[in-house]
Amino acid sequence: MKFEIEPQLIATAITDLRPTQLTVGMREVEAKRKRWREESAGRNALFLGGHAVPVVLGPKNRPYLVDHHHLALALHLEGERHVLTTQLADLSRLDKQAFWTFLDNRGWMHPFDAEGLRRGYGHIPRSISDLVDDPYRSLAGALRLAGGYAKTEMPFAEFLWADHLRRRIKRTTVEGAFGKALKRALVEAKKSDAEHLPGWCGAEA
Repeated sequence: MKFEIEPQLIATAITDLRPTQLTVGMREVEAKRKRWREESAGRNALFLGGHAVPVVLGPKNRPYLVDHHHLALALHLEGERHVLTTQLADLSRLDKQAFWTFLDNRGWMHPFDAEGLRRGYGHIPRSISDLVDDPYRSLAGALRLAGGYAKTEMPFAEFLWADHLRRRIKRTTVEGAFGKALKRALVEAKKSDAEHLPGWCGAEA
C-alpha cells in the first residue's frame, strides 16, 4: 500500500533564513515583488501557501534556504515577516564544516560570486538581505521565460546559464541594454556549445 505524505509547512521568520548562495538577479527579485503585489491583494495566506520554500536545518537549528532565494528576498523587501517553509532534512547534528560539505556534495548550495568565481563557504552571507546582485542571473532567468531553454529540476540551473552567458555577452550590455542582451542570449542559447547546459532546447534547423 502506498501512502502520500504531505509536507509539513512551517511559518518561519524571513530574517531567520540563511542563504546557501552568494548572489541573486535583482531584476528577477523586482519582478517577483511586482507579481506579489498583483497576486497577493486580499489573499496573502493563499499566495504564501502555494509558494513554500525548501530549507534544511543546520547547526544551531538554523533554517537554510536551498531554493527560492529570489522569492524570499522579494517578500522581505515587500515588508513580509514570515514565509512558509518545508524542511527537506535535519542536519543540525553536523558541525559547520561537515554541514557545508554535505550541502555542496548534494547540490544544495552555490558558492559562486557575481563574477562567476567559486568562493569559500565563509563568504556566503548570513542574511538574505546581504545577497549580491549578479545581472547575468537575471539575464538567465529572462532567457528561460523567453523560451531560450526549458525549465528543469536541476539545482541552480539558471546559474549555469548565467555563467555561460557571462563569457559571451559584455556586462555593460547586460546592465545598460538588457533587451539587446536578451536578444543576444536567445541566439547564444541555440548554439551547439550550449548543449551541455540543463534545459537546452537544441540548435536552430
